Amino acid sequence: MRRWTEHPAETDVEAVVRRYFDLLRAGKIPEAEQLVDHPPVRHVLTSLWTGSAGASSGASAGADEWEQSLSWLRELDLGDFLWGDTGSHVYVEITHHAQTIEVGLSFWVRPTDAGWVVSGPSTLW
Repeated sequence: MRRWTEHPAETDVEAVVRRYFDLLRAGKIPEAEQLVDHPPVRHVLTSLWTGSAGASSGASAGADEWEQSLSWLRELDLGDFLWGDTGSHVYVEITHHAQTIEVGLSFWVRPTDAGWVVSGPSTLW
């Protein structure tokens, strides 16, 4: 997990978020989980599936169909990064075939005893 001794710059946080998303898209879930301060990413994957590939295919996410193959993640990209006024929260739009989907990811920067870390994501609809 990346740690900083002082509040990181927005570009540093965005680089961590991009790396996290790249790891998800590559199916490297354990590595993605180690990059940010966050519990397992199952809810993130479920939300991304529901808001993108599952929605466009008419498939149901209830049966965890998304787990059969994570290839659908390669159809997703990061959209705009929208920063909050305090510089501690960033909302990231997600696109599917160049269209912004209904679900986005929210990350925040927080201090810990060992330094500043990127936490999240939470999924926002």
